Amino acid sequence: MGMIYGSLRHDVTGRKKRNYARKTKVSTRGSIHEPQRVNYRRCVPEYPSATDTTGVAARMESPRYTGTLVKGIGTMHKSNAIPIINEEEMKDLARMRR
Repeated sequence: MGMIYGSLRHDVTGRKKRNYARKTKVSTRGSIHEPQRVNYRRCVPEYPSATDTTGVAARMESPRYTGTLVKGIGTMHKSNAIPIINEEEMKDLARMRR
């Protein structure tokens, strides 16, 4: 028995072998009948949607800022801006060591 090399596409010297594969498609003789497709869904009656499409709850108003909560903007460290809500926060921010 001969020695079998690692590649079937290349010979011992490293050259690529010629491909002798069939280039044309083999035609089948006669026709192959496909079986009829079977519907695998069960028969379920179609129920129409409700005609009344009004909602069940009132629409929630989107929250808007009125401008009364934040008193100002303070700088904590370098350019870190923080909102100041009341006088106490203003005093605390002023007392912090820099």
